[in-house]
Amino acid sequence: MQEPAPSDPIRLELYVRTMSPPGARTRQEDVIGRLHRLEDADHVADTHVQVWGRQIDPTTNAAETDQGQFVLNRIAEFKQWALANNTTLDAFYETREQSSTITGEEYTTIVLPKMGLAEYHGPELAQVTPCAERDGVYTVTDHLDDIRRRVAGNASEQGSAGTSVAEE
Repeated sequence: MQEPAPSDPIRLELYVRTMSPPGARTRQEDVIGRLHRLEDADHVADTHVQVWGRQIDPTTNAAETDQGQFVLNRIAEFKQWALANNTTLDAFYETREQSSTITGEEYTTIVLPKMGLAEYHGPELAQVTPCAERDGVYTVTDHLDDIRRRVAGNASEQGSAGTSVAEE
């Protein structure tokens, strides 16, 4: 991952299926809390949490709505980033063939991860998690740990006695 230029503000976007996920609530709450602490301490310029659901069928009228286009555009941007960075998102943005039990109609959906994090430096997408790298899976938690280390390193390089990031 490339390091941000000092003038490039860091923006974090968290994508979740639901605001109350069964079985993942504690983990999601922890991640959202960490995002808020990073923003409150001015380590990132902005954080945003976006609910985008469980899956999307790109061929439906719903996919043509503003929200549907937003989701599809983000997926395309994330996949382009993955190609350029020798990583893959396939296991986390799985394409599945489905069929309706009522009509028997076949359709394709893209299943979205329970939680995904995008890091932007200025307008440029710098990192997407979860992703698969040669060494294994790089998770949202790994990503936040790396951001914490980077901002702690920047604070010590600047000789700043600013806000502690140890609690991140």
